[in-house]
Amino acid sequence: MVLSDEAADWLRRLTEMHGPLMFHQSGGCCDGSSPMCYPDGEFRTGSADVHLGDLVVDGLDAPIAFWMSANQYEYWKHTQLTVDVVKGRGSGFSVEAPEGIRFLIRSRLFTDQESAALGLL
Repeated sequence: MVLSDEAADWLRRLTEMHGPLMFHQSGGCCDGSSPMCYPDGEFRTGSADVHLGDLVVDGLDAPIAFWMSANQYEYWKHTQLTVDVVKGRGSGFSVEAPEGIRFLIRSRLFTDQESAALGLL
């Protein structure tokens, strides 16, 4: 996973406001297909979720865990995901919603070499 500079800036600000954070992307309809940012531990993950990794943000004491529903992961496992941010209001459940921005995922397919290295071929 990759993090845009602007998303990293927002995560630093949001951490100051809300404490440690986490992401979850469900793959549901509407805003459910966007990554949702919560105070760490406020969204319960379980066996139907995949921990994709941790986003390390300079200036933060702890990494930010990124989770995705297992069903959604099956569609996206062949892609490099970039967490980014754009102007506009997303879901009311995600901590950035009142700030007039929303997180989103940009993706690109892994190359054959990357896929092989990850054991996806």
